Amino acid sequence: QQNRYVIMDPRQPQAAVGYLLEESSFIMRQLLRTRRPFIANVLDAYGNQVFQVRRPAWLINSTIFVEVDGILVGEVHRRWHVWRRIYDLYLGKTQFGRVENPGFWNWTFTVCDENGDTLAVVDRNWRGFGYEFFTDAGQYVVRFGEVLADGTNRAGVAGQYVEPLSVSRSLTLTERAIVLALAVSLDNDYFSRHSG
Repeated sequence: QQNRYVIMDPRQPQAAVGYLLEESSFIMRQLLRTRRPFIANVLDAYGNQVFQVRRPAWLINSTIFVEVDGILVGEVHRRWHVWRRIYDLYLGKTQFGRVENPGFWNWTFTVCDENGDTLAVVDRNWRGFGYEFFTDAGQYVVRFGEVLADGTNRAGVAGQYVEPLSVSRSLTLTERAIVLALAVSLDNDYFSRHSG
């Protein structure tokens, strides 16, 4: 099936702030499964397209492109490694971040700058054995952190306390869109089963 995501703001969990809807060929979904090409439209809460992610078919290393009004603004490239999960994030043709996840059972993907300082974090939340085993639905938390005037950071998820995320700088809206595309790529590369 085509993937559909609901984008929520943890500070306002009662209403969705956006949606991400995949468009792909039924035949390609059956033949290539998670390696299939697709386009996903990112919509605001009112159904207006904000940007689009495009992912071509791949064999070894996946790539996902972020486009605004048909203009390429960024991309995410996966680098092959036997067990580690490595991604490079580009704003235009300039690399602004990378992910070097130790692999296998680590479901936290930290986006770092060239100095190794944290820019954002993508977590795949464990929702229980039955839920994870019997469904293909996942929940992801994308944390950008917040740099305050006094130099501290704060964060919260759906009324729960979350350890503040310390970031070296705030990401621009375009960089945040690229990190969201990274989350889509992670879901398709490692967590989607897409069984028949």
